Amino acid sequence: QVQLVESGGGLVQAGGSLRLSCAASGLAFSGFTIGWFRQAPGKEREFVATINRRGSNTSYADSVKGRFTISRDNAKNQVYLQMNSLKPEDTAVYSCAARLDYVLNYSYWGQGTQVTVSS
Repeated sequence: QVQLVESGGGLVQAGGSLRLSCAASGLAFSGFTIGWFRQAPGKEREFVATINRRGSNTSYADSVKGRFTISRDNAKNQVYLQMNSLKPEDTAVYSCAARLDYVLNYSYWGQGTQVTVSS
């Protein structure tokens, strides 16, 4: 059974930092591209960042570029999202998801972790 479990969310003041983790089990982790997404109340889910299976290629939404960094440790089956210079508009539930490199859609999703940034 595939599981993706996010952790590291919480309440932080604007300008602060958080580091989210996504722990995977039940899949050949090093074969999957991992993405981070977020959904704020009343809004659609949006893409945040992605990292390919080797960790050699990353991409970011324009809204987080230069502030967020995605990384992975395949030995630990974990992906991280370092979030710096947080803004109130970053408040959302953050979820990680996994897909095979040659597949467009994400097959597996975590439950999410709440990030709240106060002004």
